[in-house]
Amino acid sequence: MPISTSSSVLENAGQHIQILDAVQDSYGGVTVKIDKPMDSKVFASVLRTSLSYWRQQGKRGVWIKLPIQLANLVEPTVKEGFWFHHAEPDYLMLVYWIPKTAHSIPANASHRIGICAFVMNDKREVLVVKERGGKFGGTDVWKFPTGVVEQGEDICKAAIREVKEETGVDAEFVEVLAFRQSHKSFFQKSDLMFVCMLRPCSSDIQTQDSEIEAAQWMVAEDYAAQPYVREHEQFSYVAKICLAKSEKEYAGFSPIPALTSSGKINYLYFNNRDCDLCTTQSQ
Repeated sequence: MPISTSSSVLENAGQHIQILDAVQDSYGGVTVKIDKPMDSKVFASVLRTSLSYWRQQGKRGVWIKLPIQLANLVEPTVKEGFWFHHAEPDYLMLVYWIPKTAHSIPANASHRIGICAFVMNDKREVLVVKERGGKFGGTDVWKFPTGVVEQGEDICKAAIREVKEETGVDAEFVEVLAFRQSHKSFFQKSDLMFVCMLRPCSSDIQTQDSEIEAAQWMVAEDYAAQPYVREHEQFSYVAKICLAKSEKEYAGFSPIPALTSSGKINYLYFNNRDCDLCTTQSQ
């Protein structure tokens, strides 16, 4: 079977050697992307030769990205000392550390990001739901809409999306009021949950039948008075923070678009009341 375009022939010490195509990274390592089928035995031989060559070149970390359709190459890669770094639906990433020192390869992403949406109308009613499944399925607990931020999604946009999906209510993002961190949660990962305040742009409710049993507008004080909310500290704290925002001058964090050095747009969340960046930038 041919080696494929995933490898190249190099001249080294007067000899032609076959090594895997790789792109150098900014940290003294290389990244290999295999995109063509290869015989596993041939691949193992080329991989060993490549590691020897990269060792001579003083390289450090080696990253190999294997598409799911090339799963036959996982075993020979692992046998050469690579370990799993992370997996996505369409590929597996394996890594190897060449120097005989403790490796400095960064760990895979350690956190999942979630949002909790506090939506209050002009009647001091909050938008609440009863979930069909999960921890609260089959209980009488009314809770704020919650959900997981999707990959590549901004927190402020995720909050708007989750409210719309679960309740059918259109809303605009106002502030991040608080956040909490927990550990050993989903698949033993850590978890960040952002409590977000949104302003409703509509009032009619249309529940997401697959996940939500019921949704309604509830007087804010009645929500906070639920036994479950009063008996569980974090729920109680969140309720008090949200009520404080509606009654007093509680300053949360508002999003402002910011251009990064790489040219991407992201959001900086800040206390707009005490530090009006928008005004400062416009002067």
